[in-house]
Amino acid sequence: MKTQYVIITMFFLIFGLYGCKSQPESPAKVSSGGSESELFPGDIVEFKPYEHNPLFTGTGQDTWDNKIRERGYILREGDTWHMWYTGYNDKLSDTKFLGYATSSDGFTWTRYPQNPIFKDSWVEDMYVIKHNSTYYMFAEGRDDIAHMMTSKDRIHWSDHGKLDIRYSTGEPLSQGPYGTPTVWIEDEIWYLFYERNDDAIWLATSKDHDVWTNIQDDPVIAKGPDTYDSEAVAVNQIIKYNGKYYAYYHACAHQPWRDWTTNVAVSTNLINWEKYPKNPIVSGDKSSGILVHDGKQFRLYTMHPDVRVYLPNEGK
Repeated sequence: MKTQYVIITMFFLIFGLYGCKSQPESPAKVSSGGSESELFPGDIVEFKPYEHNPLFTGTGQDTWDNKIRERGYILREGDTWHMWYTGYNDKLSDTKFLGYATSSDGFTWTRYPQNPIFKDSWVEDMYVIKHNSTYYMFAEGRDDIAHMMTSKDRIHWSDHGKLDIRYSTGEPLSQGPYGTPTVWIEDEIWYLFYERNDDAIWLATSKDHDVWTNIQDDPVIAKGPDTYDSEAVAVNQIIKYNGKYYAYYHACAHQPWRDWTTNVAVSTNLINWEKYPKNPIVSGDKSSGILVHDGKQFRLYTMHPDVRVYLPNEGK
């Protein structure tokens, strides 16, 4: 009996330590439910690398864009593809500058001969959106402080200063970085997704893009609970597809940060997000992913540490 008692006691100790260990809360689920294939259609999550990657890199020479980094951004308008990117050369300057390139097919890119196109301040990790007749660029400045710029021709930009973000109470955001700004516009409301130290993603809104107010002071997308995004998250792009919103975000499983990945989450209201169960969709330190429609189908571009394209995986 004593032996049985010891065995039973050990069983409950082990079960209590491991079998009943509390688990982190899972990400908020979208309200509509649906199967995985309904929530995450293959044409926006399943891609294969283009055989001639990378498409665009730093020059590797003694130029202002010896290297490129972080999120660049691509817009396709008509028959022309437009790309903005961050170039730097630590031997020449400690500032990150804005470059511009164009393409007729999204594969072969030509640098603008008068690059860099903006030298007045630090421009990094940019997001570009056209509203009415104006191009808006939301980018990180020095110390990862987000700022807004505008242009009428994609090349000449005016800097409007750092973003004024407020807590839901109206109080100014606390001191510290707020970067990777990503904007969605709908019904004349501007939605700003931003991160702080890549710890989580918050959402603020504005009607005038001058003052932004958090819709809630808790993040809308947090790290984890899975390992692939347990150490860092930041949104790169929001799209709307089949009536749902998709956030393409980069993430990291390591501290110190390394080996970034590209991932997807879905929402019906921009607030509650469900992460794709098969994340990451691109691994191997290829991050800052965005989708671009080429007129027939979506392509996925990763922008860091160089520009690569992934084409639809028709075999799945």
